[in-house]
Amino acid sequence: MNWRTIFASLKNRDMQKRLLIVVGIIIVFRFLSQIPVPLAEPTQLRQVIENAINATDLGGFMNLISGGALSSLSIVLVGLGPYITASVITQLLTKAIPSLEELHKDGEAGRRRINQWTRMLTVPLAILQSIAYIFIIRQGVLANNTAALGQMDAFQWVLAVSAMSAGSIIMMWLGELVTEQGIGNGISMLIFAGIVSRLPSTFSTIFSSLTNVPDEASKLHIFNWFTIPINSLAFYVLLAIAAVGIAVLYVLVKINEAQRIITINYAKRVQGNSAYSGVKSILPVKLITAGVIPVIFAVAFLALPAFLGQLFRSMHGNAGLVALGENLVKWFQTPSATTFAQATDWTVIVYPLAYFLLVVLFTYFYTGIVFNSNEIAENLQKQGGFIENIRPGLQTEKYLARTVNRLTLFGSLALGLIAVLPFVFEYIFGQLGINTANLAIGGTGLLIVVSVALETLRQVNSRALMVTYDNY
Repeated sequence: MNWRTIFASLKNRDMQKRLLIVVGIIIVFRFLSQIPVPLAEPTQLRQVIENAINATDLGGFMNLISGGALSSLSIVLVGLGPYITASVITQLLTKAIPSLEELHKDGEAGRRRINQWTRMLTVPLAILQSIAYIFIIRQGVLANNTAALGQMDAFQWVLAVSAMSAGSIIMMWLGELVTEQGIGNGISMLIFAGIVSRLPSTFSTIFSSLTNVPDEASKLHIFNWFTIPINSLAFYVLLAIAAVGIAVLYVLVKINEAQRIITINYAKRVQGNSAYSGVKSILPVKLITAGVIPVIFAVAFLALPAFLGQLFRSMHGNAGLVALGENLVKWFQTPSATTFAQATDWTVIVYPLAYFLLVVLFTYFYTGIVFNSNEIAENLQKQGGFIENIRPGLQTEKYLARTVNRLTLFGSLALGLIAVLPFVFEYIFGQLGINTANLAIGGTGLLIVVSVALETLRQVNSRALMVTYDNY
């Protein structure tokens, strides 16, 4: 990362405009996350929903990803979930249907048509998720014997669903506007902004745990020389978490930046009166080509079973669906130190195991979309390029596919292990009887934040090289 080039690019008017647009869009997103859905009196409803969120790990995680939109029942509560789901569906169909695959290969025009279909599919998914969210929240509120929502008529249903669906579509539009600026993936950056916005609340919780000193014995004693009026257990736990977090951060950065360099040779070419021979170039293949997308996809898909479980559990007239809902919520609830300590069967490992497998699966899936070995081999052959000791065409395609698969195997396993590492510490703390904030939520958030920050910095560096090219 060339920081000198990045700082020099900030003097460029075009770079300034792009950065200001991105910052402005993020500010608009944060304002939208504070606008409540017109259902009831906002203050009373917020208090009820916060109590419901604190009762489950799923609610806490969804509130984290939405940047607090869940606790305030914001119009952007549904968020980017429908768009992410629609993207996965269209990409799967692109691989499964030959006509769509041909359209995808048809250059920019074909990809624009596929993107348009993705946007169209987002609309009905946003409506369905909005209805489900309102239904679940109403059932949760009514179960707590409160009249915060009361009885909703048809007009209120239409108004609430329309507001939440519109908020989801606006989020999709804002994400695409950020992507168009060329300094980062808009969807990932909005999720990044939502997670970072929760940092003040996280620091407040940490400060409260440190200053909670019930008696003199719980204070921090430094070699019996002097005493610091903070909770010693909370201090040592946070110190251990910070040390492991820094180590994981270092490993994560190294894995994100790791790449395999493939040397490309070009045959003798004649251009005008000059002949060029022995020209070499490089083809860098990243260890994790898919970036943070597998983690976001895995989290989105893992939220679905628990979401359906909440929906089925509220259908009191059907005992079978209620039982299924209870099991789905039990199996796919994000485990914490408390749930690990109270676990009596194997169901507590369902979520971490599914999380690991989905991260590995989506890493392979998205790498296959981003890195097309057939297309790269064809382009190299057209340009007269070849890999040493590898014949152009089919052999080059097989070589590239084999290389990428080997890199993806190691990269996906490493990414999956880092993703589930917080669950290991939750288990250890659960066995030791230490009750902390949900580390899995913090670990997933850290994973997303670091990966998005690195990818954004990489794209900012590329844009900076473009705008400062004349200086060299």
